[in-house]
Amino acid sequence: MLIWVKRLVVALVVFIVVAQVIRPSRINPPVDPSREIGATLSLRPPVAAILERSCNDCHSNRTVWLWYSGVAPASWLVAYDVHEGRRKMNFSEWDAHTPQEHQKLLDRMCSDVSKGDMPGLPYSLMHPRARLSAADVQDVCNWAQTAREAPSPQTRGN
Repeated sequence: MLIWVKRLVVALVVFIVVAQVIRPSRINPPVDPSREIGATLSLRPPVAAILERSCNDCHSNRTVWLWYSGVAPASWLVAYDVHEGRRKMNFSEWDAHTPQEHQKLLDRMCSDVSKGDMPGLPYSLMHPRARLSAADVQDVCNWAQTAREAPSPQTRGN
């Protein structure tokens, strides 16, 4: 029995060492402020602070890659979460969406924070500051509703 435990420990150590060779990309694409959400929608300072504190690491090109994002296998999970978050909604590339898509994203943003789905549990455990209070959720939803009702830049002045 003891020999199997030793073999298992050795195999685990070898796996962890070899896993460090497989490095996912941790590159932040360039940020063009004219393409960001704040260039299209008016962001009140409290909402901007909430998005920066609780959302930007996965939903923008301004990810702060902490130490554990360079250690496998955590690095694989973090890189995957950031890739998926940016794919679903990227505040740094907000202008890539149509006004109709903006409205859907704003609805989903309010829905996800209201249900407690965002920020996700693993992220919230590692980043306690990212947790949203009831007031934060209300601020985000009020802002999203106001932003939904505002005319898009394409329709202003017509």
